[in-house]
Amino acid sequence: MDVSELIKKVRKLELKTRNHSKDLFTGNYTSTFKGKGISFHGVRAYSYGDDVRSIDWNVTSRSQEPYIKEFEEERELTFILLVDISLSNYFGSMDTTKRDIVNEVAATLAFSALNNNDKVGVIFFSEKVEKYIPPKKGKSHILTILRELVHIEPSRNTTNIGEAMLFLHNTIKKKSTVFILSDFIEGGNFEKELIITRTKHDFYALQFYDQMEENFPDIGLVELYNAEKMNYEWVDTSSSLFKDHMKTHIQNNLKNTKTIFKKLGGEYCAINVQEAYIHKLATMFKK
Repeated sequence: MDVSELIKKVRKLELKTRNHSKDLFTGNYTSTFKGKGISFHGVRAYSYGDDVRSIDWNVTSRSQEPYIKEFEEERELTFILLVDISLSNYFGSMDTTKRDIVNEVAATLAFSALNNNDKVGVIFFSEKVEKYIPPKKGKSHILTILRELVHIEPSRNTTNIGEAMLFLHNTIKKKSTVFILSDFIEGGNFEKELIITRTKHDFYALQFYDQMEENFPDIGLVELYNAEKMNYEWVDTSSSLFKDHMKTHIQNNLKNTKTIFKKLGGEYCAINVQEAYIHKLATMFKK
């Protein structure tokens, strides 16, 4: 991709998603995300009626006077986007691929952070972590993220979600709000890694799928390319066996992913790339 084409794609993504970010969080951003955590602010002298459980015994023993700990809400938020760029996300039944909508949603969340003066970072992953952009603030930082969203290509074909979660756990020390954007196809077993990372971070799982994957059209005998296995396979799309297999596979994938996040902690949203995603995201956040 040459420079002029890259700039054009970044600009197009910016124009489309900047307004989406305003639609998504207008009036709801603070109640949705802010004030979830508390941080130590300092100590003060104990007053009658204070909760004795807040007494700072170290300070009290040194001063011989009772002191209590004071806390304040953490108002600054850090977003971390885990963006799956493996080849299965390049599937698309019309003019739009899953990767296109993943990019749009990621950009929308990034602009939401910009509008509210919060930090945002990105972990791009396939079978391994492909690129890490540390969380920062500012317009130039957001444009850097957008440029990578439209430009980065995977060096591996398959997906390892657990590997990305472990990188998150080892790299991001501050409690953050994490969005995982993936189709969760062939992502491996990541339950153990999710349990580890959930002790520190809040999770939102955004699973992307194309309705054609679930209801494959009857177009006869065709040769399909498996992007992750990197091979071609002849399939009879009129076969009820093939149709049932595809539908069952996609439905089970959606069901299993939702079950994992609901069981182990985290919000979940399935996004059909042929439908408007802003309403679905807003509904999830309002919960």
